[in-house]
Amino acid sequence: MQWLNDNAQAISAVASICTLFVWVFYAQLLYNGYVRQRRPRIIVNRGKGIGTKALCLISNMSSEAIYIQHLVAVLHTREGVYELDVVEYQQQSGDDNEECYRTHQGPLASGDYLHIQSFGSIVDQLVQHWKLDQGTLQEQTPELEIRVIAIYGSEDMPVGASRRFALDLNADPLHQLTPLKVDTERMNSRRDRKRVLEWAKAIEMHKAQ
Repeated sequence: MQWLNDNAQAISAVASICTLFVWVFYAQLLYNGYVRQRRPRIIVNRGKGIGTKALCLISNMSSEAIYIQHLVAVLHTREGVYELDVVEYQQQSGDDNEECYRTHQGPLASGDYLHIQSFGSIVDQLVQHWKLDQGTLQEQTPELEIRVIAIYGSEDMPVGASRRFALDLNADPLHQLTPLKVDTERMNSRRDRKRVLEWAKAIEMHKAQ
């Protein structure tokens, strides 16, 4: 007791410092949880089918809605890289068989999803737009990348998501389309967002030509 009385001030100072560290630790945990909850989360996946007949699904798992600006399909081949914005697509009406344009551009609520045609239809669009040789694609295993460019909340810089699939048109339906990674690549960092912004600028410049 005498030792405690003699060192009461030092013990009190150490206890105050320890209490401060505990509060800082919990504050950091709360901040990290808040940031993680606010972080955009966009998932690119397959659904309703197998192989190239499967639908390309875009899911918004963020805590708030996102606004989809562009959906870009990129075909990586030995000969080069071919890009196409597939946010708009053609659809035939049932009565008069007239073709009309529809768009996937717009808001997507939290927890909601949309599908942008089948993967096979996306590949066909790329082949037709760039006049690619279907036989050449069948001789190799190109990669099909789906990019999502979106606006999240009130943030100025766009956010993005990307996922690649190995495309083997000669394989059985189950193995025609294989994800190269388990999860979708998030593009939320400042560096990634600058890259996504360059994607959006390139698309707008191409449309203006």
